[in-house]
Amino acid sequence: MRRVTSILLLGAASLALAACADDAARYPSLARRPAEYPQPPPPPPAPAPQPSAEVLGKLDGLVARARGADAQFRQKAPAAIAKIRAASGAAVASESWAEATIALSDLESQRSAAMIALADLDALYAAERVAGSDTTAIEFARSQVLDMVASEDSVLAGLRGALAS
Repeated sequence: MRRVTSILLLGAASLALAACADDAARYPSLARRPAEYPQPPPPPPAPAPQPSAEVLGKLDGLVARARGADAQFRQKAPAAIAKIRAASGAAVASESWAEATIALSDLESQRSAAMIALADLDALYAAERVAGSDTTAIEFARSQVLDMVASEDSVLAGLRGALAS
């Protein structure tokens, strides 16, 4: 009985396979298509062009402007710190509190000068990215100014906290 069942199953499988191969025009081939073969890697992209000499010249000026603002910030910070320490615990709107607030505002304006240089660097960066130019030099200049601004932000945050308490 088993032998008969095996023969019947083998015959049914043969008929099923024959049905699959019956009409080659109706069914797509299972052979590999050209896109399924390994392809060589694409060539590397061409290097981006360098920014113009005018843009590179602006970078030095903007970093110098930010350094000047940072130097002014560093020069004025000790006096502001002393005034804020003197105003510690003073009533709001008292003379020492007002002097400390003015000193803090002066430091914030020096930070703003560095931020203006950073904004100009950001504008150059965006324009050169859109143009497809290499922005490595701009990124380096931006990182220098960002470090200055971050340092100033840290000092200002500490001074604001000391003035508030």
